[in-house]
Amino acid sequence: MADALPARAHVITGGFPPGTLGGHDEDYARLRLLEMLADQEIPASAGNDFADVWRWLPVSRLLVTYVAGPYPDAEQTHAIRQWLEGGGHWLGLHGTAGGRAVRVTPGERQRRMVKAEHHQLLGSFFLSHPPIRRFRVDVADAPDVFTKGLPQSFEVVDEPYMIEIQEPSSTRVLLTAELGPDTSPSGFGFAYDEDTALMPDGKTRVLGYTREIGAGGVTYIALGHCHSDASGGERRADPSLAADGKTPATMRDAWLTPAFQALLRNAITWGMTG
Repeated sequence: MADALPARAHVITGGFPPGTLGGHDEDYARLRLLEMLADQEIPASAGNDFADVWRWLPVSRLLVTYVAGPYPDAEQTHAIRQWLEGGGHWLGLHGTAGGRAVRVTPGERQRRMVKAEHHQLLGSFFLSHPPIRRFRVDVADAPDVFTKGLPQSFEVVDEPYMIEIQEPSSTRVLLTAELGPDTSPSGFGFAYDEDTALMPDGKTRVLGYTREIGAGGVTYIALGHCHSDASGGERRADPSLAADGKTPATMRDAWLTPAFQALLRNAITWGMTG
């Protein structure tokens, strides 16, 4: 049971290669997450990747990950699975559903994501995303611990993620959005053979879910993009958000959205209480 684990959290935020930010403001996300944990008086440790995750799992009740590149390898994924089955809780955010990407054609720029062991455990696999835009997020008929203080829907400026759900039968949907088919400009984002993230209605995509694993569980929320001048990486926003045709150098809109803040606080509560 979760209560048998120490009432603390371990936070992993980082880009790849080590020392880079991977197109996201990992420092800002780390600061916000640690502040939210501190607000609930939850002690926490922090890391930049999964290299020593095995060291922190036994002394943590909650694992929070916001990454752009780092992902657990097969051995590390096995350690996380055992910890989850014993009562641990994993809150994966945004790029956690990604991982390793390979060039579609040697010498060309576009890449495609590679499905790995951690995607099965997390419960989702990132395909790609169109440019940053404003869209409406609908809150599903989810457990009260997640929906406390949330409206039935809210607007957010974010990357509209396309995630393929791995275990539909054991997945409880928390968030959806009617984003429709991928409208990315030619060559933008990651390549994929089939849009397996689009629901049968041709318009809905899952952006958040929770699933039980043994005595513990996983919650994943696709929202949370943020970047700064130092982040690097390719950034493109809808023309309505771009000034003079350029994507703003700093974007933290999702993290400043009250509904997203409430959702994160609720997810932390879930992670600490089970």
